[in-house]
Amino acid sequence: MSKKFCNFASDMTSHASHRPAHPGRSSSFYRFMSRNTYNKIPFSLSEQVDKLESKGLLFGDKKEAEQFLFDVSYYRLRAYTYPFQDNSDDGEHLFVRDDIYFSEIIDLYKFDRDLRFLLFNAIARIEVSIRARITQIYSEQTRDSHWFLNKELYRCDFDRLIEDIGADVNRSNEEFIKHYYNKYEEPELPPCWMSLEVVSFGTLSRLYQSLKKDDNKKRLAQSYGIADISVFENWLHAISNLRNCCAHHGRIWNRRFMVNMVLPYNTSRLFMDRESLNTIKRNKLFSLLSAIKYLLDSIDKSNNFKDILLSMLNRNVRLLSLRDMGFPSNWKQLSIWR
Repeated sequence: MSKKFCNFASDMTSHASHRPAHPGRSSSFYRFMSRNTYNKIPFSLSEQVDKLESKGLLFGDKKEAEQFLFDVSYYRLRAYTYPFQDNSDDGEHLFVRDDIYFSEIIDLYKFDRDLRFLLFNAIARIEVSIRARITQIYSEQTRDSHWFLNKELYRCDFDRLIEDIGADVNRSNEEFIKHYYNKYEEPELPPCWMSLEVVSFGTLSRLYQSLKKDDNKKRLAQSYGIADISVFENWLHAISNLRNCCAHHGRIWNRRFMVNMVLPYNTSRLFMDRESLNTIKRNKLFSLLSAIKYLLDSIDKSNNFKDILLSMLNRNVRLLSLRDMGFPSNWKQLSIWR
């Protein structure tokens, strides 16, 4: 019998642990391309400032700009200048506007950094809750401390998943993991309340994806007000992807995310109406923000995620456009954001 694997949305949206370095492009793809030799030389900080200035970026204090580049790097900042430059293949990457200051690029960078911190903390609350609820629901129903090792509970991906859970456990330096192995020889992995406490969010998402669509799986989704299991699978996958982006200090603003969100209308609490759902860009930040807020409200109705986000969006960041993050013009009138 051939191995059965879970059908993720596409190869481009599979989880990071099983994703090739260049999604969709094998080594043979590059081998047969006509490519050049990379011969660009590094620039000093002052040369980097001069280069940006020659492309049309305006400067106040160049020494402050050099210090910022020393701490952040020209290459990282490029993600924030790129949308304002002519990036055609034969172009010089000149700025398309003549009124943009380096300090305004910094403002945009700092906004993105603070947004990343907000999201990382919000996702942490969701992650902890999911670990607790999935452990409780399946332990309670199966009366088995090691239910996650029972192949009968899965519809796909079992061997690969258990291998990854084992790898996450072996990487852990937690005292309770050491205590388990000092005292017990079998089973090979600690009980679910230990093992699932140390696996990555990506592995946790794949665990839920791989489980059979039974009452336990439905109960977990419904505990967050989501009726459709496939929607909850998609949300965990997408939020896991966002969490990794935040953890690795990736740009959040103006990003097209790898996982297209599934946005439901048949939720236990108001989310969005059908007409509005059809206008939302599924690979932009707004759809993820909406899902995160919905899940946080399921965990703690008194959370201040919306208030902090609104405060950030009201900052005086001239280059910030909510449309770049997928916000519709009427977003504040949508049920989830009222």
